[in-house]
Amino acid sequence: MNQGAPSNHAGQDPDGPVRTVALVGQPNVGKTTLFNRLCGLRSHTANIPGSTVEAQVGRWGTSRVIDLPGTYAITLNQPEATVVRECLSGQRSDAFTPTVVLLVLDATNLQRGLHLAIETLAFGLPCVVVLNRVDTARKRGFEIDEHRLASWLGCEVVSISARSGHGVDLLQPAIAGARVCDAPLPNTDDPAVCDNWVDGVIRESTPRPPVLAADRLSDRLDIAFTHPLLGVLVFGLVMAGLFWTIFAFAAVPMDLIDTIFGHVGGWLASILPDGDLRDLIVDGIVGGLAGTVVFLPQILLLFFLIALLEDTGYLARAAFVMDRVLRHFGLPGQAFVPMLSAHACAIPAIMSTRLVPDRRDRLAVILTAPFLSCSARLPVYVLLIGVMFADRPVIAGLVFAGSYALGIIAALGSAFLARRTILPGTARPMVIELPDYQWPSITTALLTCWDRGWLFLRKAGTVILGMVVVLWWLSAYPKAPEAPPTAPMAITTTDTPDSAAPSPMEYSFAGRIGKAVQPVFDPLGWDWQLTVGVMTSFAAREVFVSTMAVLVGGGEQEDHAVLDRIAHAKRDNGKPMLTTATSASLLIFFVLAMQCLPTLAVTAREAGGWKWAAIQFGWMTALAWGGAWIAFKIVIAAGVT
Repeated sequence: MNQGAPSNHAGQDPDGPVRTVALVGQPNVGKTTLFNRLCGLRSHTANIPGSTVEAQVGRWGTSRVIDLPGTYAITLNQPEATVVRECLSGQRSDAFTPTVVLLVLDATNLQRGLHLAIETLAFGLPCVVVLNRVDTARKRGFEIDEHRLASWLGCEVVSISARSGHGVDLLQPAIAGARVCDAPLPNTDDPAVCDNWVDGVIRESTPRPPVLAADRLSDRLDIAFTHPLLGVLVFGLVMAGLFWTIFAFAAVPMDLIDTIFGHVGGWLASILPDGDLRDLIVDGIVGGLAGTVVFLPQILLLFFLIALLEDTGYLARAAFVMDRVLRHFGLPGQAFVPMLSAHACAIPAIMSTRLVPDRRDRLAVILTAPFLSCSARLPVYVLLIGVMFADRPVIAGLVFAGSYALGIIAALGSAFLARRTILPGTARPMVIELPDYQWPSITTALLTCWDRGWLFLRKAGTVILGMVVVLWWLSAYPKAPEAPPTAPMAITTTDTPDSAAPSPMEYSFAGRIGKAVQPVFDPLGWDWQLTVGVMTSFAAREVFVSTMAVLVGGGEQEDHAVLDRIAHAKRDNGKPMLTTATSASLLIFFVLAMQCLPTLAVTAREAGGWKWAAIQFGWMTALAWGGAWIAFKIVIAAGVT
């Protein structure tokens, strides 16, 4: 039965009309791996209009390819299924409307995928069925007759291995000859008839029954990784090792980037005449961007390692383990996915909570997701932990992992409190499919690095650059008046730094603002410069480092590397600005504080009002201030300088 006519809209391109190919499939069938194989670096992430669900869009030859979100069934009342349903039925008037469908099925679990095939083929779009992971299926004893399967499905069937690339070259001619299903399909409204039909397809297309052997290694790994206690311990060790790797292996490229920016700044300073323009370019733009771009190696390495872990199948086991933990704190099982994605950015994490069916469960996730350390906090963590534990990567890695752990603890504790006060109720358990273990794809991990790194650099070149220029202006104007000439014979022995005329930075707008607000943060050990840095970071957390680079730029330390310049900056009284106690205080504050205005705006929209955003901001700020005060006092009491 035909559920909708295909749209004639194929999107327009400067080179003419473009065929739009939609990848449809269930989760964990290798659909995205196939997309990366086809499009590679010619892809970009897009948010489907009218939806919070992201899709990858890329070019493959003369075709536009859209990796639609994975869904187990098109009829489900979930955002992923809704997007797929609207795209296939032609209800969209944008470039996401397909003209050809690539239906990706898992050859190792054909029976499950055939139910989605019935729904997809019923839309009446030209379709090619892609049997992925045929190499793995054959190793397990599965033999699928493509011709018999094609006769049942009424369209061409192509067997491939997206990971190795086997058979992928056959897809282009198959798409060129794609046809609408011309075989009778069962009525999707009758589940029993569909099951009788699926059994027939399996019986006819798999003539030799598979001989399955028990995979003892997989079973043993699952026992360990999903154990209530051992699984949590393994998860902690994996995360600690991941963060140690970031500190140990990213130091060399960081130093290289730092050196390059230092040479560029020095060269520009030598060719530009003295004046505000040179200060803006050297101290403002170059110095400010250096304070952000220098952390690109850590960000790339973090996403590379996470992509490898996800590709092996381990993260699904971690989700299963953490689900049992989350329920004790009043969070639903579905919270793991938003909370995991919050380690990249809290904004898409909050938007993805639309997958949580219960409103109170959803609000609990929204309010606590920003506690999870996002990638924007990474530059701040690296700076402060580097100050405290320079040349000690093992301890630095443990503290780095501890920062992430503290955010998780704060999120769980806040959720526990919320579910017993403003959001009372019990949470629902999560049902999750555990994918097979497999060797990770280096190509997929590298493409993930490219996507995340490019997004980071775009942000550095737009939002952060704009903030840097504004901050430089605030720190450069108004100009401090010149000190009056001193009588030659005048000798003063009672003047102190406090009674001296203010420095140009103190006299500026930034200095005045910082000094006005600084008493609020004085108990945390911060001076006015750190206060300005924290205030500007409310626009974007990573701006803190760029702010400090601008505030401490120039002067006698102009030729030093930017991170070294920040680490050794002095206060007005000549003492170090970033002591161990102050760095610990700042670190705890940034772990716990809501230092992101865009996240607050998304919270207000998704939660249904600014009341919830105000609660979120107030609670996180109070907790951050209290935690920073405790950390400062503990380090001072320990006598650490």
